[in-house]
Amino acid sequence: MARKLNIVFFAALATVALLQSSVVATTYIVGDSTNWVIPSSSDFYSNWAANKTFVVGDILVFNFMTNQHDVAEVTKSSYDACNGASPISQQNSSPANFTLQTAGEHYYICTFTGHCNANQKLAINVSRASSPAPQPSPGSPAPTPVPAPTLAPQPSPSPSSSPAPTPVRGPETYTVGDTQGWTILSGGASAYQTWAANKTFLVGDILVFNFMNGSHDVAEVTKANFESCNTNSTISLASNPPVRITLTTAGEHYFTCAFPGHCDAGQKLSINVSGSSSTAPSPSLATPPSAATPPSAATPPSSAATPSSLPSTPSTTPTTVAPPPPNNGASSLGVAGLSATFFCIVTLALWF
Repeated sequence: MARKLNIVFFAALATVALLQSSVVATTYIVGDSTNWVIPSSSDFYSNWAANKTFVVGDILVFNFMTNQHDVAEVTKSSYDACNGASPISQQNSSPANFTLQTAGEHYYICTFTGHCNANQKLAINVSRASSPAPQPSPGSPAPTPVPAPTLAPQPSPSPSSSPAPTPVRGPETYTVGDTQGWTILSGGASAYQTWAANKTFLVGDILVFNFMNGSHDVAEVTKANFESCNTNSTISLASNPPVRITLTTAGEHYFTCAFPGHCDAGQKLSINVSGSSSTAPSPSLATPPSAATPPSAATPPSSAATPSSLPSTPSTTPTTVAPPPPNNGASSLGVAGLSATFFCIVTLALWF
């Protein structure tokens, strides 16, 4: 009994360990694709947080352009007054990760002059982590294991002679410059070409340009205007971030910033777009599947098949065995065996 209780106790400990290891923290990108910038509306970040449940252990990731923003966790009074002089913690490099370690209200602002007053601030409520499921009582009997049903072996499909279809991928979204966004980079004109060098762009993919509103824009131009940084004539021009451009045609595409001097400083991108992936070919209607091919007329039916019109042959093996007659040999052998057993027992008793 003690051994069974020990087994149940250790099983309960293993269950608790599994439950605890199954808790996974959630990572939130603050502002999603808009990232951590001066928002276009006063309630942008409060609306972003409204439909989310934050618990202890979750992680907030703030993406922004380094040296143009920062993130400071502050008290409620500092949050209300947009005072970043004495922050609880502060990070100046993007991406900035904050792990939520305590329950309650948490407040974040950008300490750059005027940014918090322009509503670059976030307040969230953090709940405690969910408690694990109740542990089983050590005295509870262990559940009886139920054997898994035995599956009948499935016939392996016959190999097809047609080539395998080309894998198909859906449209992908690329954030231009990743966490650095769409700005003037220190690498000059080669910075964005290096970013695009290891990527494959297909028709249907989406480019996302993140930048500070009023500081940059995105112009799609011809190759000649791209090389000369001439933005007087553009194919398209967008100025409200984030700018999302869907690649609708194959070939070369050219993008620059139309602000004076920005293209000459290297804020320009050229990419080559390939045709969209072809869908997997559907099976030909003229070629029936191998599994459905009827037997040839010249091939006789298998001798193992039994026509449904023929009656089945009854089994000649009886399903029950009649008991032997009272005076048959089996009864005599049973009496003889009991006698021999009794004799052996008496002999052993007398011997010892």
